[in-house]
Amino acid sequence: MTGSEVSPSFRLAYVPGVTPTKWVRIWNERLPEVPLNLIAVPAAEVFDVLRSGGADAGFVRLPIDRTDLSAIPLYTEATVVVVPKDHVVAAVDQVSAEDLADEVVLHPLDDVLDWERLPGQPAIERPATTADAIELVAAGVGLLVVPQSLARLHHRKDLTYRPVSDAPESRIALSWPQDETTDLVEQFIGIVRGRTVNSTRGRPPTPAQPKRKRSDTGGAQRKPAAGKSSGKSPRSGSGGPKGGKRGKPRRRS
Repeated sequence: MTGSEVSPSFRLAYVPGVTPTKWVRIWNERLPEVPLNLIAVPAAEVFDVLRSGGADAGFVRLPIDRTDLSAIPLYTEATVVVVPKDHVVAAVDQVSAEDLADEVVLHPLDDVLDWERLPGQPAIERPATTADAIELVAAGVGLLVVPQSLARLHHRKDLTYRPVSDAPESRIALSWPQDETTDLVEQFIGIVRGRTVNSTRGRPPTPAQPKRKRSDTGGAQRKPAAGKSSGKSPRSGSGGPKGGKRGKPRRRS
């Protein structure tokens, strides 16, 4: 390697709530010579990071402008409402948006849900971030509706959450610049899609091994070894009436 050559690496951006641990582990097992660098990015900024070349690929929240970015949808998250543990909502298994009609529902500026109509009553002021909204829920100011992964990320002992049956859902996808679909990006796509080592794109498959040739018997039957019985007596007349001289018929008295 010359002094001007740089060791390859893979830069992976991810938005809050996504846990890339499993995929990073598989990458390290398959490509230990290529370091994978994680970059935590706010959901609103991740597309600019990808377009500017700040990351090779990233876990993002849909929707996405596919004009210059490619994306592979991965999974859909449940949506939950975060409430104090002593709140009446904590006593049920799930709620609907209508059940929250009389509640103050916080709507942070970094909200990632695509609402047609916000549930509940609006707060006097919108919190700047989801983390700020969690603090206000703990203070009894209002409730917060978020993807379940964000409720887990900002977990507090004094708060809990319940599914909201008719709220919009958040979908997670792997995205990368269309013009930068490199071999390393293809490798990571293969990992995310669950391809095996040999089927992952960008890596040549293991050549098939030649089959061992079986000895050809030609379908001929084995002859019995000399001196061994083949099931029939070697003596003449075997299988018929017993041989020997026939005696003269007796005279009748």
